[in-house]
Amino acid sequence: MLSLTALTVDNATAALEHGLAAIAAGQTVFDLRNVVAVDSAAVSVMLAWQRAAANAGVKLQLVNLPAILKSLTKLYGVCALVSPQLCDQPARDVSTSAELHHH
Repeated sequence: MLSLTALTVDNATAALEHGLAAIAAGQTVFDLRNVVAVDSAAVSVMLAWQRAAANAGVKLQLVNLPAILKSLTKLYGVCALVSPQLCDQPARDVSTSAELHHH
């Protein structure tokens, strides 16, 4: 099973390769519950995994995406491509009250 704690530019290449190897080995579910650090590279990696799975003729499920990761996929408008089953679920607001308070 794919196990990651971060999905950032720092480990994007390794995560991509690990995921592609898992797909080639027949894995069809990636549980991302342990991912605590993400950036925009995460979205690119997940799209590449989905593309590889589609090319292999399998359906890849990305499950237990942390709220920040769901928010990024929605922000970039690719939620339906990354994890369609999660698109209808509201992402938890990850903003702090300090970020929302303006003078």
